[in-house]
Amino acid sequence: MHNHAPENYKCPICLAIEGIENSDTLIKQSDIVYKDELATVFIGSFSIGSNPPQPIIVPNKHFENLYDLPTEYARHIQDLAQKVALAVRENYPSEGVMIQQNNEPASGQHAFHYHMHIFPRYENDNIHQNMTTKKNTTPEQRQVFVEKLKTFFKK
Repeated sequence: MHNHAPENYKCPICLAIEGIENSDTLIKQSDIVYKDELATVFIGSFSIGSNPPQPIIVPNKHFENLYDLPTEYARHIQDLAQKVALAVRENYPSEGVMIQQNNEPASGQHAFHYHMHIFPRYENDNIHQNMTTKKNTTPEQRQVFVEKLKTFFKK
């Protein structure tokens, strides 16, 4: 229902979940913060404006968007979103969080695998105006945030 992935789509998120690192995905195994049987949390490859790279939650099974996502996965991802938001507030440190999940190209969905962003927010960060000024980050730059969030999940 309402799917837009082209035929023979190489899902970059599925590749990462499978442990594959190649030119079809920017996600590195070192970006993964948390993984269980249903979902994975990783630090995204891009920063938006002056905001640091953000955690992203994905189901481990391929579902293109919210319309396809089974309730069991949706509930689990929402539970994880709360934990990740608390981790972001404690460890970035941010002044708030914004959860964003896009469905279909008209809404800005860029990877055709359900994914939820947990953006750290700061006073006057202009994140909405900066959405088109994303910058690629290195695995080394992301590692700082990976380690901070991993520590939170070990508590």
